[in-house]
Formats: sequence, structure tokens, C-alpha cells
Amino acid sequence: MTKLSVNINKIATLRNARGGEFPSVTEAAVKLQEFGAQGITIHPRPDERHITRKDVYDLKPLVYTEFNIEGNPHRSFIDMVLEVKPEQVTLVPDADDAITSNAGWDCEKHAGFLKNVIAEFKNAGIRTSVFLDPDPQMVKFAAETDTDRIELYTESYAKNYSENKEEAIRLYIETASEAQKYRLGVNAGHDLSLENLKYFADNIPNLLEVSIGHALISEALYMGMENTVQAYLKRLAKW
Repeated sequence: MTKLSVNINKIATLRNARGGEFPSVTEAAVKLQEFGAQGITIHPRPDERHITRKDVYDLKPLVYTEFNIEGNPHRSFIDMVLEVKPEQVTLVPDADDAITSNAGWDCEKHAGFLKNVIAEFKNAGIRTSVFLDPDPQMVKFAAETDTDRIELYTESYAKNYSENKEEAIRLYIETASEAQKYRLGVNAGHDLSLENLKYFADNIPNLLEVSIGHALISEALYMGMENTVQAYLKRLAKW
């Protein structure tokens, strides 16, 4: 079964809109795990507009499933991750002022940089994943960085799913299949939702984990958090 990691950035966004500690990102992480989530994902950014550095350290002792920290590997980010030692770090090439992640790595262009960063994390016993567009030709270069996994950037799939789901997923299947040849694990995330997740999970080979935040937290406003997590787990189940 593909694991469900819940990105709780939106909980932090709501808290920061009013200041204070409500809603609590730490309580959300605890509850999500109780409700069945198999991981907690956060994406701290330099301006701390949602997840703060304090949140990162506060969450560490509370995440007993899998802690996944995403981010652009600036030196301050690298040092924080090495200190916290989550189970997984996902490297994302987003600009500091990006509203959300919007592209995968050019692993050919940034091969040397990525290899050095990944070596630091792997030496500390932290599993690594690199954010990748659905491009089978890029997998070879990702493998050369010595990453453990790739995370497929799924915005284009989600955007085109309702129009032509077979075409929307085609490059993702090809990219994941290529990853298998290089013995890379496959994660996925960005705009996956209750509507489009099952088809994706059923068709992507070796899909180990999905990271879902915006849609899941939004759907929880109507369905409740526990019901929403269970609905996502049902989409991921293999019968």
C-alpha cells in the first residue's frame, strides 16, 4: 500500500493569520497520525509564512510515523535538517518567494550541487528524495545524484485529469517505470485530491508515498479530519 503523508503547512497558515497557537500544528500532527496518516510532511520556507523553525523542532518528538521535511537546500535548511534528523528530506528547487512549489529539479544542470547535499544527508542516515517533473529522461541524472527516491511533481496531472486522465498520467507512468530501472523509490505530491488520487495510485508503478496537504486540509473543512484521512487511505488501498 502506498503511504499517506499529510502536509500540515495549511494548518500553520491558518494559525499565522491570527497569531497565537491556534490551530496547533503539533496537535494536528498528533491527531492526523491517530486518524491513520502514515507520515507528516512540512515545508518550512525562509520567511516562515506558515511552518516556522520552532514548529520543526516542536514536531520532531511528536511524529512517530514518518517525518518528511521538504525545502530548497540552502545552508540554513541543510543545517536544520541535519540537527532534527527526520526520516526523509525532500529537496525542492522553489524560489524563496514562491507561493507554492512549481517545478522539479534539472538534475543534469545541478548534479554536482545535489550530489554534495545528498551526501551530507545520507551520511547522517536521512533518506533523500528529489522533486522531479514527469520527464523520463531526467531520471538518469537524478540517479547520478545518489538520491534514494524521486518525488513526482503532480500539478500537470491534476490540472489535466478531468480532460483526459490517460494522457495526463502517461509521462508519470513512463517516469516511474524509468525510476524502477535505476532502483529509485517513487513518491508523488502536489494537487493530488480525493477526485484524482485513486487513478494515479492504481497506475503508477512502485509508488511508495504520496504527500498531500492543500486538498486534504480543505476537504477536511467539510468532511472532518478523521473522515478525510480515512477517505484518502481508501483511495490508496489495493483490493
